[in-house]
Amino acid sequence: MQQSYKIIGMTCAACAQKIEKVTSKINGVETSNVNFATEKLHIKYDEGTVSNSDIQSAIKKAGYEAEAEIQEKQITMPISGMTCAACANKIEKTVAQLEGVSIASVNFATEKLSIKYDPTITRISTIKAAVIKIGYTPLESVGINQVDEDKKRKEKEIKVMWIKFVISIIFSLPLLYISMAPMITIIDLPLPMSLNPMMNPVNYTITQILLSIPVILAGYRFYVVGFRAIWLRSPNMDSLIAMGTSAAVIYSAAISFQIFNGNYTNVQNMYYETAAVIVALLLLGKALEAVSKGKTSEAIKKLIGLAPKTALVLHEGKEVVISVDEVEVGDVIIVKPGEKIPVDGEVVNGYTSINESMLTGESMPVEKRVGSQVFAASINGNGMIQFKATKVGADTALAQIIKLVEDAQGSKAPIAQLADVVSGYFVPIAFMIALISAIAWAISGQPITFALTIFISVLVIACPCALGLATPTAIMVGTGKGAENGVLIKSGAALEMAYKVNTIIFDKTGTITEGKPVVTDIVMLSNYSQDYLLQIAASAEKGSEHPLGDAIVKGAQAKGLEMLSIESFEAIPGHGIEVRIDGQHLLLGNRKLMVKHNVSLLESVSISDDLADEGKTPMFIAIDGKMAGIIAVADIVKKSSSNAIKKLKQMGIEVAMITGDNRKTADAIARQVGITTVLAEVLPQDKSFEVKKLQEAGRIVAMVGDGINDAPALAQSDIGIAIGSGTDVAMESADIVLMRSDLMDVPTALKLSKSTIRNIKENLFWAFAYNILGIPIAAGVLFIFGGPTLNPIYAAAAMSLSSISVLSNALRLKSFKPYK
Repeated sequence: MQQSYKIIGMTCAACAQKIEKVTSKINGVETSNVNFATEKLHIKYDEGTVSNSDIQSAIKKAGYEAEAEIQEKQITMPISGMTCAACANKIEKTVAQLEGVSIASVNFATEKLSIKYDPTITRISTIKAAVIKIGYTPLESVGINQVDEDKKRKEKEIKVMWIKFVISIIFSLPLLYISMAPMITIIDLPLPMSLNPMMNPVNYTITQILLSIPVILAGYRFYVVGFRAIWLRSPNMDSLIAMGTSAAVIYSAAISFQIFNGNYTNVQNMYYETAAVIVALLLLGKALEAVSKGKTSEAIKKLIGLAPKTALVLHEGKEVVISVDEVEVGDVIIVKPGEKIPVDGEVVNGYTSINESMLTGESMPVEKRVGSQVFAASINGNGMIQFKATKVGADTALAQIIKLVEDAQGSKAPIAQLADVVSGYFVPIAFMIALISAIAWAISGQPITFALTIFISVLVIACPCALGLATPTAIMVGTGKGAENGVLIKSGAALEMAYKVNTIIFDKTGTITEGKPVVTDIVMLSNYSQDYLLQIAASAEKGSEHPLGDAIVKGAQAKGLEMLSIESFEAIPGHGIEVRIDGQHLLLGNRKLMVKHNVSLLESVSISDDLADEGKTPMFIAIDGKMAGIIAVADIVKKSSSNAIKKLKQMGIEVAMITGDNRKTADAIARQVGITTVLAEVLPQDKSFEVKKLQEAGRIVAMVGDGINDAPALAQSDIGIAIGSGTDVAMESADIVLMRSDLMDVPTALKLSKSTIRNIKENLFWAFAYNILGIPIAAGVLFIFGGPTLNPIYAAAAMSLSSISVLSNALRLKSFKPYK
């Protein structure tokens, strides 16, 4: 194991050497290295031989203090056996109380536990043991290539649930008919004489018992989990169902005992059918809930399913098919037309076009040649390529996207805090309301059957599930839908904050603009054609390393113009270049160069000023001492920039642009896209200060950027939005990553945030309203004012529908349409 310690008390390099010697002599220590400048000890040791306290004790004897640096790990663990929000709450509390665990968060919808812990204090096995102890089953994390096993497990669970429901409905429907037929007087429902409660009460009772047993067995899990939870003093929804239906069965069993002993008074007061139908309806609800929950995570399953299972690797001159898990960095992989790219890499041979829409959402294929980057799961076009693997397994772009989406789906939005608190106390409160209501009605003079009906109805109708599912399901669908459209939202908190944004600051270079200069204008001021001016300028600039010169060369190459041979070349710093080419003397550069060589500018001055006002850089071309033309180069505005900014303004959002460029260029770009607030000539380190100033003025600020110099501003802003073509640092600092570099995805992200938060609020409203209204009705409030009581069967149906309605509402987000 490797561990770092902060050393207190060192005064010189001799101290560092002394600590190294002392710790190196400890049995079990493999390497020991002290950095005097950082005052840190880095040590590698066998944790089976030596402990953390042994190392600290040895350092203390040497006259120094050592504080172990916490190197927390973060893992996500699937949990099986949760049935409601109360289960999730119990697991959270139990794991959070473990020594060494700093954060424990359970997402009931994804059935996953996210933990941040110190591996020097606790182990995963300890965490798993704690989860098992309270009655739940921790599962192995599902990797990118293990999705099939997880899918099969979930499908098997759903299949078993449907089988149980079918069994329960086959027996509960005839049971319901037999028990209710004698009581319905409006319609004469046929019933065999042998089952008539008045004529053959014993047969009637035995039949009900026989029909109810298979249903109770089909729903045995409610009882096993429910009563175990009570035993462990953490009652959940299953506990409410188990207590309610058990009360009905026990009461009915007591009446059955009387009937078998000849007392037929209460023959029509048995509740077997109530317990059976409740179990059947709950099994139906659980089956539908499992199907709906599966649909909420479809986006992540689609992403995982994109990855190919095998790769064709060139090994010792032979083509070998191996599992994608076995591919190592440096392997050369062959991809034939129509096949998927198995891992990330760099093309070393061949030319093709690749469809990367599954990662970026961009439908146009991207050309790939030697040196181009390729990404796992993208689809090769018509060419065959060989590429060298640069990133494999969890390091590929696809795996990183999946991790981002999974982390977001597993996170909690602040809006969910109230629901979490309520669900933690919900079950005990529901039980107390049921018990107090039943006792109160019994004391008031109502028969025991009435009080029992109230007791069962309250227990069955109470539904913490709707509360537990309200937020995570909407976040799952919302973040999944974002991923489908190239918008990666890193957390539920970011999703919630995004809809509050009222000010957006855009970086200029690489965000509003393409980030690379291109030739925009060729102005002819002589008899030379545009193509010749571009050809001769590109030929002159071919040896230059200046980005503007590179733009001219690329412009000529794009037109297929042949480069002319250079006879002489001289770079003049701050002015341009002087070249002899094609038998002609060529000057290419700024106005200073032309003045220096006495070239008459004439009307070219006003043309160059107009180009400069548009944010372009004009370069004069003089051939043999005479003005020939002007080539303008600029970092052009992205096609989507104007539309995106227009859409944001329509949404009522204030838009600003920030750049280190000069005021003239910044204003020119801002005019093109419709931005009026321009922060120009801002140093990289001051960008975050500008964001802070707006925040201090009460604005909720989003920052959109792509470079390393944008990272501090992205981190400072309320919501940082990074462009997918940008640097890793920018994307690390951001809360939202746009995979396509299309600025229309900025209003799309805000629209998705608003839609998701609205959906969460609808879900929470329904979940709270259902319980606030349902429980009092079940407790008999309406009966006090002459209204009806709630039959436990209807209560069970309502409870099942409450969860399904929340899930169905969340699934409406799947119809979300991005801005185009």
